[in-house]
Amino acid sequence: MTSSGEQTEDDMSEEQTDERIYTVVRNAEEQYSIWWVERDLPAGWVETGMCGTRSACLAHIDQVWTDMRPLSLRERMAGPRQA
Repeated sequence: MTSSGEQTEDDMSEEQTDERIYTVVRNAEEQYSIWWVERDLPAGWVETGMCGTRSACLAHIDQVWTDMRPLSLRERMAGPRQA
């Protein structure tokens, strides 16, 4: 990947040949990532139930992670709740 975030030809080729299975994971701040299913999850992350190819998992994240702000920031911006 270039410094501008564009994929290079090598990146695209690696993505096409990556046959590993990934799982979509989420942390307490409701931020998403992908992780190889063969590896132990890092502390603070839980599986969401979605597994598949890298591209399928990233497509799923695009659909479900609609607000990139961490949960704590969203709650702070919402202000105090009235009872």
